[in-house]
Amino acid sequence: MFIFGAVKKILLYSAFLFFVFPRSAKAQFETSRDSVVQLYGVVMTADSLVGIPAVSVVVKGQNRGTITNNQGVFSIVVLKGDQVEFTHVTYKPKTITIPRNLEGNQYSVVQLMVIDTVYLPVTIIRPRPTPQQFARDFVNNKVPDDDIEIARKNTSAANRRVWLQNTPPDAGEAARVQFNKIANRAVYQGQIPPMNIFNPAAWAEFIEAWKRGDFKRK
Repeated sequence: MFIFGAVKKILLYSAFLFFVFPRSAKAQFETSRDSVVQLYGVVMTADSLVGIPAVSVVVKGQNRGTITNNQGVFSIVVLKGDQVEFTHVTYKPKTITIPRNLEGNQYSVVQLMVIDTVYLPVTIIRPRPTPQQFARDFVNNKVPDDDIEIARKNTSAANRRVWLQNTPPDAGEAARVQFNKIANRAVYQGQIPPMNIFNPAAWAEFIEAWKRGDFKRK
């Protein structure tokens, strides 16, 4: 009787979960889907009502955003309650909040932006006091190398020798060497590979190089 009662309780709990959980998950899905909003609109100047291109439209606190096109039009998916920030290097930033009680899943906005004027500190340019001082500073001023001179220094013979000794082989070169070793083993499979120490042609080439002085230290 005890086992029968336990099995009955398990069946009742299973039936309860089977009917309640799908409804709860469906309600949660409907709530999440209802909170998604398609935000679209145009960003314009406040004084002349001209579309502003390349305005950053970013959802605060999230790594999501977009930019306006050449006419200042944008479109982005947000959630109800999100804060959307409009920023541009030339205009003052603006922030809007998507209403939480918004009816429907679309929200349009015409965002006006005001030019942000930046005042730089005053810079006064004065000439040299005397022509002699100007000539002295002009001669002693170090002019940086141009691109051709930098390329010439980087491709000098000394630099190439250093790079040749210290630069490791890349993946293509290492694979080519390995494939050559595998090919040589396949060619001389089952036989002794030739040794150049017994090759008369190799000895003749060595003697000629020795006569020419190829092995002398330069």
